[in-house]
Amino acid sequence: MSHIVKVLEARFITHDVKRFVVEKPKGFDFIPGQACDVSINLPLWKEQLRPFTFTSLRDSKFLEFIIKIYSDHPGVTNELGKINAGDELILHDVFGAIKYVEPGIFIAAGTGITPFISIFRELYKNNKLFNNRLIYVNKTSNDIIMGEELHRMLKNNFTSVLTRENTVGFIGKRIDRKFLIENIVDFSRHFYVCGPDNFVKDITHHLLDLGADADTLIFDK
Repeated sequence: MSHIVKVLEARFITHDVKRFVVEKPKGFDFIPGQACDVSINLPLWKEQLRPFTFTSLRDSKFLEFIIKIYSDHPGVTNELGKINAGDELILHDVFGAIKYVEPGIFIAAGTGITPFISIFRELYKNNKLFNNRLIYVNKTSNDIIMGEELHRMLKNNFTSVLTRENTVGFIGKRIDRKFLIENIVDFSRHFYVCGPDNFVKDITHHLLDLGADADTLIFDK
């Protein structure tokens, strides 16, 4: 089943990431961490479905998406970059393998943070975020999504890693096997991993190699 929803708010929150607030259809539900296929309600674009993650609270009266806009080629996200309040999107099927099980270590790269935002907001609202940790990697400090809110919710359990910049308060290096050994004490914990395919593949490989249990690794397969 699909739903046509009106865009209530659309604005850039970084140089290439845009936040969309849209109407929430009656009875519409999702589990924090899940996504749905979205298309633009225009003749040339309504059949062009792309998956985006919900970042709003489950019981919110609206839905929120945080989407990276690729303006270097004429695709769906480039078109979304032109969408404003009053325009319409089409919501399709809800899906996703990422959901919260128990406290653990979240490892995200770039917009891979989006499924974790909804999870963190839900846990924070219910005072259950303690004993969870986030390691979040970006190229530069300008690429960090919702950094202030993540810091406010997670406090000292938020580690920001920048791969192309050395800035006070941030770790300037790549997340590789050596980094994981130096920064994670207990590999028997649950791990939640999200980001580009190669990032997820490399991190999950390293975690398994370092003793993590495949049953405690949660990522979109």
